[in-house]
Amino acid sequence: MTVSNHNKKQKYQPNVSAFLAVCGRNYAHILKWLPEQFSLNEPWQVEGEFGTLLVNIIENTKYTQLVEISRPIPNGHFFKSPKALVRIYHDAQLAEVLTSQQIYRLKPVYDYPNIHMHHSDEKFQVNAFLEELLKIGARRVACQS
Repeated sequence: MTVSNHNKKQKYQPNVSAFLAVCGRNYAHILKWLPEQFSLNEPWQVEGEFGTLLVNIIENTKYTQLVEISRPIPNGHFFKSPKALVRIYHDAQLAEVLTSQQIYRLKPVYDYPNIHMHHSDEKFQVNAFLEELLKIGARRVACQS
């Protein structure tokens, strides 16, 4: 009797090209409303046809910025507002989610199943979700106090 390898689940291999593509699209969406002149930790709103984002630049270096992006949910008593900490790489023209909700450091790949119920491709999924958040049809509006 021969044992077949067809039943063995193959280990997840990240698709680096797809990941870089989504990070590149996120960078392009963010550039539409990222101001050239700004102050750190002075949030502003980005409003669009499909909702509002609250944006705050936390860190600024020569080639990168660290930005917190959240989407307030009106009457969201039962749901947490989506929130992500995003590193913008201006030299590479990429925007990558570093943290999201209760995930404080995203791994490139997760074993599945796992105790936190993360997908094997959680890092890709979170960056794809950011892309959907950024598609609000945005225009930058005045800073909040």
